[in-house]
Amino acid sequence: MYGVGVVLSRASGTWAGLGRRRGRGCLPGRGRGAKFPSMIGPVNGKTPLIHPSAFVAPGAVVVGDVELGPQVSVWYGCVLRGDINWIRVGARTNIQDGSVIHVAHRGQGTTVGADVVVGHRVVLHSCVIDDRALIGMGAVVLDGARVGQGSVVAAGGVVPPGMEIPPGVMVSGVPAKVRRDLRPDELARTEAVVRRYLKVSDCHRDPGLVVDFTRET
Repeated sequence: MYGVGVVLSRASGTWAGLGRRRGRGCLPGRGRGAKFPSMIGPVNGKTPLIHPSAFVAPGAVVVGDVELGPQVSVWYGCVLRGDINWIRVGARTNIQDGSVIHVAHRGQGTTVGADVVVGHRVVLHSCVIDDRALIGMGAVVLDGARVGQGSVVAAGGVVPPGMEIPPGVMVSGVPAKVRRDLRPDELARTEAVVRRYLKVSDCHRDPGLVVDFTRET
C-alpha cells in the first residue's frame, strides 16, 4: 500500500506525515492542489525513511529501503527504487526531474553523499557519489563506480562499471574519461546550485513564497 505524501514509520509501524511545517501540516510530495501525488511506501519488507525537512515532489516514486537526509529534494518524475538493495541520499542533495536511482541485488546499494547535484534524467545504479559532486543532465553512473568529492560528470557522460573518479576533476564522454582538474569557480558553482535548490524546494512546498531567482549570479 502506498501513501500520498506519507511514509510508514520503521520504528512504530504507523503512518506518519512527512515534513510537517510548524502550524501548517504541509506535506512535501503533496502540496496544494497537486494532481499527481508522490508514491512513498514499503516494498519487500522495507519502508523509506525520510527526514521531515526533505521535499518529495508530486509524481515522484520513493519505495523500499531508501533513506533521505535533511533538506534533500527529489523532483518531479524521479524514481528511487530500493526494492532489492538500499539507497542512501545525504543532506541537501537534489535529485532533479526524471532521474532514476536503482540498485543491483548483490554487493553495494547506491550512496549519494551530501550537497550533491544530480541533474535531470540522470541514472545512478549501485554506485557511490561523494559529497559535493555534480552529475550532469542525462549522465549515467554504473555499478561499482565512484565519483570523487567535488568532481563533475559532464552532461551525457557514461561512467563505466568500477571506474574510480578522483576528487575535484571533470570527466566526460562515453565511456567517461578524466579531462582536467576543476577550477575554484567551477567548484563554487556546484555549491551555488545546492543553495539555490534549497530555496526552489521551499517555493514548491509553499506556493505563497516568491523568490526572484533571475537576480542571482
